[in-house]
Amino acid sequence: MLSSEQRTGVVDNQDCDTYNWFSQRAWVEIDLGALYNNVKQLLKLLSPHTQLMAVVKADAYGHGSVTVAKTVLEAGAKWLGVATVPEGIQLREGGIKAPILILGATHAPEQIQAIAHWQLQPTLCSPKQALVFSNTLEAIKYRSSMPVHIKLDTGMSRLGTNWQEAGEFVQLVQRLPGLAIASIYSHLATADSPDPTVMEQQQQRFEQAIDQIKARDINPPCLHLANSAATLVNPSLHYDIVRVGLAMYGLYPAPHLQNKINLQPVLQLKARITQVKAIAAGTGVSYGHDFIAKKEMRIAVVGIGYADGVPRHLSNKIQVLIRGQRVPQIGTITMDQLMLDVTSLPNLQEGEIVTLLGEQAKESISADDWANQLNTISWEILCGFKHRLPRIAVI
Repeated sequence: MLSSEQRTGVVDNQDCDTYNWFSQRAWVEIDLGALYNNVKQLLKLLSPHTQLMAVVKADAYGHGSVTVAKTVLEAGAKWLGVATVPEGIQLREGGIKAPILILGATHAPEQIQAIAHWQLQPTLCSPKQALVFSNTLEAIKYRSSMPVHIKLDTGMSRLGTNWQEAGEFVQLVQRLPGLAIASIYSHLATADSPDPTVMEQQQQRFEQAIDQIKARDINPPCLHLANSAATLVNPSLHYDIVRVGLAMYGLYPAPHLQNKINLQPVLQLKARITQVKAIAAGTGVSYGHDFIAKKEMRIAVVGIGYADGVPRHLSNKIQVLIRGQRVPQIGTITMDQLMLDVTSLPNLQEGEIVTLLGEQAKESISADDWANQLNTISWEILCGFKHRLPRIAVI
């Protein structure tokens, strides 16, 4: 299923691949078996003609893009989605040969030349952008037609040409030299909402746009609309490709979708205890002394902080797992370290592992737990872990 080099070791972090990861003060652990399982579970939701695009932008949501890409492609994904040209180049340099769609907008001639050189596939959002692409490809004497994907705005109010102008836009792209339409797509704004009203409106607009295109005797070769939430919600949204991000990494886009499929979290965040000490009642802990010990207690210092992606606003709000038991974080989270109340754990030693996100015994803490504390979303939590934390692939 997975190669030996994928099963364990430091991945996607060149600064850390020369020494044993067991010496690390903190790291992100990536369960490739869970990732593989999630892709297989998602594929079961799809009809045979619908393909899965694995969204691996933002370093695969902090999981390590090249290693994730290799695993999801082995599991059955056919496409990869990234946000920027450099993200696509990184995958190509990592040996990835699958089709890669750049979901963001690109305009500069040097970007277009890089797209051509690395055989990436761009998103076209406007007639002006399409003209720039065609003119640039003609100027560099590009010898074949570049596959391009037409983005329509059906209600997200972000990238894309207005859906009402779809027929005219697609006809222009079809006539421009050097461009070959690979797909028509749009993006849903509220697919994770229990109320499907806006999502259904967007789908109706998408369908009307496709009718406009077909009325001009243009038959789109491929259609896609669904993100993770829409993939879980309604098969009518699947079309030819689904673009899956969060669900692939084992998290649900919304609580009401948790019964749709059995997903396994892929990422765990771990660190080591660097010191254990006793403090007296009345002792302040960390900057600002936001925590004052009410009694004599034992605290542990852990080698991870906000410079690694543990939000400072979680100070005095979260728990971590040690020896399968929950213990509270105390005091202000600092740049490189945080403190725990470990009074309840006797004989705790320096070097023991602390799980900040993940499972120990029967206890678990998820990115959703942190997101709820911060009034944000789990996507932001996952993308926040910095690159000085090595990504360790395990199975």
